[in-house]
Amino acid sequence: QVQLVESGGGLVQVGGSLGLSCAGSGRSFSRDIMGWFRHAGGKERELVAAISSGGTTYYADTMKGRFTISRGNAKNTVYLQMNSLKPEDTAVYYCAADTQSAWKIRRGIGEYKYWGQGTQVTVSS
Repeated sequence: QVQLVESGGGLVQVGGSLGLSCAGSGRSFSRDIMGWFRHAGGKERELVAAISSGGTTYYADTMKGRFTISRGNAKNTVYLQMNSLKPEDTAVYYCAADTQSAWKIRRGIGEYKYWGQGTQVTVSS
């Protein structure tokens, strides 16, 4: 059974930091694009950051300079370090895998085949 399991969400104050982890199992994700999406109430799910098998990264404009995506050595784990958090970062964060692209980072939700269950991040002011 293929799974992506996120961890590390929680409550943090404005300006604080939080690190998310996503562990994949059931297959190798080493050749896949791994991404972090988020879904806030009343908004569409959006791509926050993504990383290719070779380490190329993508960040949404509002996350640049604040968020960092990385992969574990075995590449079945992906991390998202979030700094300088704002109330508008409050959302459910999902880990996802695009199994059809190893190098080109695609941003569409439909491009990602496997999804985690999500982890809540709440930034309080």
